[in-house]
Amino acid sequence: MAERPGPRPVRAHPARRVDAVRRLDPRRLPRPRGGRWWPTTVRARATAGACLVVAAALGLASFALLALLGTNLRRNAENDARRQAQTVAQLAAAGKLDRVRPVGRGVEFVQVVGADGRILYTSPALAGEPPFPPPGPGMPAPGTRSHTRKVRPAEGEHRQRIVQIVTDTPEGIVTVYAGASLRDADAADDTTTAALAIGVPLLLATVALVTWRVTGRALQPVEEIRAEVAAISERDLHRRVPVPATRDEVARLAQTMNATLDRLEASGVRQRRFIADASHELRSPLTVLRTQLEVALAVRDPQLWPELISGALEDIERLQRLSSDLLLLARIDAAQPVAAVPLSLTALVQDTVDARLGDRVPVRTDLAPGVEVSGSGLWLGRIVTNLLDNAQRFADREVRVVLRPDGAGPAPGAVLEVTDDGPGIAPQDRERVFERFTRLDDARSRDHGGAGLGLAIARDLTAHHGGTLTAEDAPRGARMVVRLPPAGR
Repeated sequence: MAERPGPRPVRAHPARRVDAVRRLDPRRLPRPRGGRWWPTTVRARATAGACLVVAAALGLASFALLALLGTNLRRNAENDARRQAQTVAQLAAAGKLDRVRPVGRGVEFVQVVGADGRILYTSPALAGEPPFPPPGPGMPAPGTRSHTRKVRPAEGEHRQRIVQIVTDTPEGIVTVYAGASLRDADAADDTTTAALAIGVPLLLATVALVTWRVTGRALQPVEEIRAEVAAISERDLHRRVPVPATRDEVARLAQTMNATLDRLEASGVRQRRFIADASHELRSPLTVLRTQLEVALAVRDPQLWPELISGALEDIERLQRLSSDLLLLARIDAAQPVAAVPLSLTALVQDTVDARLGDRVPVRTDLAPGVEVSGSGLWLGRIVTNLLDNAQRFADREVRVVLRPDGAGPAPGAVLEVTDDGPGIAPQDRERVFERFTRLDDARSRDHGGAGLGLAIARDLTAHHGGTLTAEDAPRGARMVVRLPPAGR
């Protein structure tokens, strides 16, 4: 009997898989391969690094301490033995070995051996012991030498520091041996080594614990910032990360993050407002155009068709201008680089004015010769065109264009002024007129179909060229001032 096929595995929808990935905790994600023996978190790396540094410092300090302690104790023992040997040598040179006193503090024995190997004097500690090897024929001139040897007395093995002095006496050349015990030095070395063997690990454990706790407290605001940023979506741009009370790098990071979120939120609001305004601006001419086409279809009189078609063409032209402005704003918002080409702004402004036909009021120019800037001729021409269109829309009898260099030197900047004699702009509206889709109601009531994008486009293009566009005071009407940097900057 054939087996029935089992159920097919259910494949998750791609969107569901994406949502599942988004809900994953970053701390549970698989860690990248490599560095298996080194911690992967900042907290663990800081703790490991601090422990390694402290361990190296403590190791070097421990070796230095043991070396200095051993050297100091051996030097003290050698000095005690040398003083005792010198005292005995002076008595032997004077023939007064019978006046040798008992050995001093720290010195275990004294022995005086003649050139023939006969013991002339010995301390009670060496009673019955054979003499030290006498100096042979090749012995150097009388002087002082020292060495270390190990002995095994009844109480255990220990080291001795022996000082050997060869001197002349009435009985001939004798050798004085004085030995000081290094038992205290060895005991001090053992005690210090044991203390370091216990104290260094405890100190390293303390450093690790303190570093772990301090690093954790320092990184806790960073984790809170990370968690808050991870929870922010495109619909929660109003949320902000917590700023710690400390005035350190973490606090500045939180402030920078909040400033970035402010810009993102403002950009989102501006984008939504732009979409809403663009939709509203496109809806009106489309509605009028549809109405005109419907009327043209309903009217059977051919004599009325030219008038209806003419109105439809006007609306189509308005839609074309609006679409062109919207596309240009999209390019500007995309921050496309400006072609920095040196050009004569004087010639560009003059050509733009000469190319205008059918202006309602005359345009008078006062252009300084030889004014040069760097940028895109197409976009700079669009700035001049938009400013002239705005001035023509509200001028009464005259529009004036003035171009002059900005500053002195071999490469000055440029100042372009476009002035009209219309109703002007109120001081409180001089920044609002540069907002997109902005129309002033009273002072600008003579608007003939403008979408409110001309000045906004002009300012954005000026900013892309590194300049500024402002509305400034004028005796009459409005005065738009463009300032551009010198060529090459």
